[in-house]
Amino acid sequence: AFVVFSCKGNLSEADKLDLEKIPIQVVDSMFYVQSENGQLKMRVEAPRMEVYEHDTLSYDLFPSGIHVYAYSEEGTLETTIDALKARHDKYPQPDKERWSAFGKVVIKNILKQETMETDTLYWDSVKHEIWTDCYIHMYSPSGSMQGYGMRSDERARNAILLRPFNNEFLIGADSTQVVVDSVNFIGPMLKK
Repeated sequence: AFVVFSCKGNLSEADKLDLEKIPIQVVDSMFYVQSENGQLKMRVEAPRMEVYEHDTLSYDLFPSGIHVYAYSEEGTLETTIDALKARHDKYPQPDKERWSAFGKVVIKNILKQETMETDTLYWDSVKHEIWTDCYIHMYSPSGSMQGYGMRSDERARNAILLRPFNNEFLIGADSTQVVVDSVNFIGPMLKK
């Protein structure tokens, strides 16, 4: 009788577990490399990755942060993304997934020397774009911009700030300078 009572006590503890909140797999020191035709395209590193499986949605959680390195067509490091937390949602539909990064997200385009800082960033790998609707601060050697909302290609080459305010830029050259092309100058038309 004692054994049956003991098993019953353990089963009631097991019934209290919510299996949807427990990862089915945990990976420490995750390192992922994506290449195409022998050319390095992307590298992802994370201290910890947790995999969750559900009927309607499966996702990977990166609770200790994530570091993404994207490479140009020539193979040089072009863009980096760092965040305190991240999540990769995988839907049952084919070719549908979404990445989300949260907490002190920093996007750097190394080739253009541009940096963007925000609290939340989304990446659609099917449409090859990144975006946010949160506050964003963008800066480069030529100036600084801030606003709410940003859309860009996935390598942060062409970022568009949606609702900018209080922007500052350095002007490198006088835009009022007039240049006369003496070789192609036609001159005044003469009356006949």
